[in-house]
Amino acid sequence: MRVILMRRKAVFFCLVLCLVILLAGMLGYAGAALAADDVREAIVKVYAVHNPPDYYNPWNMEGPSAVTGSGCIIEGNRILTNAHVVSDQTFLQVRRYGEADLYQARVAAVSHEVDLALLEVDDPSFFKGVKPLELGDLPEIQERVLVYGFPMGGDTLSITGGVISRIEHQPYVHSSLSLLAGQIDAAINPGNSGGPVIVEGKVVGVIMQGIPEAQNIGYMVPAPVIKHFLEDIKDGTCDGFPSLGILMQNMRNPDLRRRYKMADGQTGALVTRVLPGSPADGKIRPGDVLLSVDGYQVANDGTVEFRPKERTALLYVIQRHQLGEEVTVEVLRDGQVVPLRITLNCPWDRNLLVPMEQYDKLPSYYIYGGIVFCPLSKNLLKIWGDGWYNMAPKELVAILSDNVPEVEGEQVVVILRVLPADVNDGYQDMVYSIVKKVNGKRIRNMNDLVRFTEEDNAGPYTVFETKSGEQIVLSRDKVRQSRDRILSTYKIREDRSADLKSGLK
Repeated sequence: MRVILMRRKAVFFCLVLCLVILLAGMLGYAGAALAADDVREAIVKVYAVHNPPDYYNPWNMEGPSAVTGSGCIIEGNRILTNAHVVSDQTFLQVRRYGEADLYQARVAAVSHEVDLALLEVDDPSFFKGVKPLELGDLPEIQERVLVYGFPMGGDTLSITGGVISRIEHQPYVHSSLSLLAGQIDAAINPGNSGGPVIVEGKVVGVIMQGIPEAQNIGYMVPAPVIKHFLEDIKDGTCDGFPSLGILMQNMRNPDLRRRYKMADGQTGALVTRVLPGSPADGKIRPGDVLLSVDGYQVANDGTVEFRPKERTALLYVIQRHQLGEEVTVEVLRDGQVVPLRITLNCPWDRNLLVPMEQYDKLPSYYIYGGIVFCPLSKNLLKIWGDGWYNMAPKELVAILSDNVPEVEGEQVVVILRVLPADVNDGYQDMVYSIVKKVNGKRIRNMNDLVRFTEEDNAGPYTVFETKSGEQIVLSRDKVRQSRDRILSTYKIREDRSADLKSGLK
């Protein structure tokens, strides 16, 4: 009898336990569904019209084209999305999940280097009843995530699941800057750009790019980078990310380490070059071994451990700072550890000879005697299309392999094209040549080119000398007489871009 009662109690206990588990599961499911509903209410589809400049005809625009992307509403009635969704935009509209009406929007802040933008909508009814999404933290490897957005293939909201595959520095396609990025295996397609990556109802990333030739490999801007951007723009200006301004070599080789008097157990990276005008200029020296930054030990391969057993580029430590903040550095110099404090007062792109991708600005150009001069940039190289790296002139592409200036403010000035006219007859085949001198004077940038070209005491001829030593000799009188005719013939309003107008005569 006692055995039967014990069995009945056991069965009763099991039934109660099953009911409790089932109820908990139902409550958990309901909670998850409620959280999903809350997230969906904050998801936005972005409609943009782009009109980027034509870098082959820098006085013209390419013409408008329409694109769509995704975004989410965060605190302050702001919409977080990708910069590449709204770059070079002329018209913006947004639509909330489940709604039919479109609302006109505007860009409130943008950082092209981190591919993030904030949009605002003046009509307050757009945000009625929406609970803004909160920012989370950097997710763990193998943590499950949900991706919300409006990819191609339909017009309604899409939600896909995946996991965080890896977190490390990757080049951001929009800017070519290497920053911390998260790789996820969720399905990513055009239109997903700008959509949030969600863990437990919080934004841990923003979808920014995928790999077309790979299956289910996408990248997100992770939460720490988003938070850096939001902190940066609090004063109304986007200053960007700082640079230390050094080039380094790994020190895996034991003889190399011994040569620079590294003790057993010491690790670091060899400083090979200090860029002029950078924060490190005058403090760090070529031949120093960088041992640590802000207490992060630098490994012999130039990486740091940002979480236990997770490593990424040394840039991680520098990029945690805002522009103008101070960083602590230890270098090994002649066998002695030297502590340094360096103010990070230089943005990363100031240390580039050839600018990376540029947006929301017009290209610089100058026309003299029908010859079109411009500074070399990544935008210019991309006029050769997706295969620009193989199709553009090798001499110009090769500069990217050592893309640092010798002096501050240096540009690579090239002959973009020659507008055929009698004054420039015989020079049509000198396109894409690099110009080094004007009237015997070495030029540093486009401003020097204009100033030396238009000097009153330059004599009857203007002489341009290329990097290879070839010369273009133009009669100053003929150039002056043909100026308006050439501009009229080729339907060009001005002989120079607005940034060079101060040299107009």
